[in-house]
Amino acid sequence: MSMYATLEEAIEIAREEYLETTRENTSDDEDPAVNQFSLQKYVLRDGEIMWEAEFMADENEAAEALPFRTGEAAQAIFDGDYDETELRAEWQEENTLHEWDEGEYQYEPPLDTEEGQTAADEWEER
Repeated sequence: MSMYATLEEAIEIAREEYLETTRENTSDDEDPAVNQFSLQKYVLRDGEIMWEAEFMADENEAAEALPFRTGEAAQAIFDGDYDETELRAEWQEENTLHEWDEGEYQYEPPLDTEEGQTAADEWEER
């Protein structure tokens, strides 16, 4: 799992990884076809927000992140035709994973630490 501090960086790395894995199956003059864009937002114990993104050729492929866009919308993001502010606004906060322990994530922030309680309070204010 690769997480990045900015959404833009997560998308760019996902694009590069997708191109690398599909390069052997496509010719040089053929544009890569994307059918699914998956995205995941993480809140670490220290409050830092990280993103994970992934592109796939098939909508039925299993992804580590949540399917976020399919078809033409996924292809548009792959092609760089997206508004980061719009993607962030459309993200559903209940899908955000919060770090409970190192490398362990759940959909609710931990409440047993001061940082976790602060994150929970901030999360509820949204």
